[in-house]
Amino acid sequence: MSKILPTLGLLASIASFGAMGQDLSNSANNFYKSETLRLEKVTFDNQYKMKIVGNLYMPKQSAGNTRHAAIIVGHPMGAVKEQSSNLYAQKLAEQGFVTLAIDQSFWGESEGQPRNAVAPDIYAEAFSAAMDYLRTQPFVDKERIGVLGICGSGSFVISAAKIDPRMKAIATVSMYDMGAANRDALNQSQTLEQRKQIITEAAEQRDAEFSGGDTRYTGGTVHELDDNTHPIQREFFDFYRTPRGEFTPAGSSPQLTTHPTLTSNVKLMNFYPLNDIETISPRPMLFISGDQAHSKEFSEQAYRLAGEPKELYWVEGAGHVDLYDRVDLIPFKKLTSFFSDNLK
Repeated sequence: MSKILPTLGLLASIASFGAMGQDLSNSANNFYKSETLRLEKVTFDNQYKMKIVGNLYMPKQSAGNTRHAAIIVGHPMGAVKEQSSNLYAQKLAEQGFVTLAIDQSFWGESEGQPRNAVAPDIYAEAFSAAMDYLRTQPFVDKERIGVLGICGSGSFVISAAKIDPRMKAIATVSMYDMGAANRDALNQSQTLEQRKQIITEAAEQRDAEFSGGDTRYTGGTVHELDDNTHPIQREFFDFYRTPRGEFTPAGSSPQLTTHPTLTSNVKLMNFYPLNDIETISPRPMLFISGDQAHSKEFSEQAYRLAGEPKELYWVEGAGHVDLYDRVDLIPFKKLTSFFSDNLK
């Protein structure tokens, strides 16, 4: 048996963000299936011998002796590869790249126990493990591999790239700095006392679970709407809890989608992905955000701290979740040119 409770950080974030316009269906195509690509499900181990599962895409007409540039794509925090990252991987593979959309450790089809655990270092390791795999493939040019992180994965690819120079170009879309979001909430609206209360609650829950108590889960997307549901939660609800983006991996429960374990989520308090981000230079970085996104502060901060070359690209009229699957808004041409120019 399990229980799901909101964190103070989530509540503080929601309280800090004003009303926003809603247009939750236009051009959404999360489950896009390309007719011009080959799809292969692949598995490989990370450094800790935990199996990572990914969807590998490449053009059907690719010549057998061609070595392609490649891109690793990471899904939003609490999601799986079938939510947003498969779409990005296919759209970029249609432009001639080999792409690999991975399930994070502890989520989807990848290994890791307990399920839905938060482990920022192991999340970053998944991208380096994907690099290990791609660099051994005869159809990939091992010196031309980039990474793309959506939402929370944006902070994990930055963390990975700081210590893995094999990642030649780094892009993020609707990035969440998962450390800052948990320590401070949106717009730094969470107080130190609230943070300490969250940490205390997690520590007490460790005692309870070690003694045989139920696992508790936290955060994530609500499962029902009412008159008081905040617009940010409505934005996520329309993706994760409707046919637009709802997907439950085999062996999982729809009630646990997007919800990390309460006891592990506090590990994000110790996660500082933007520290030393300037050391990624001279490898190029691209930060993409909607100009209406509630999360845009994180892309702005990352851009400010990053070394050259770097670019902050605004998508006019787009919110945070819009860039998960709204194909008329997602700047695929910009991503294609960024990776083409920098994975030559």
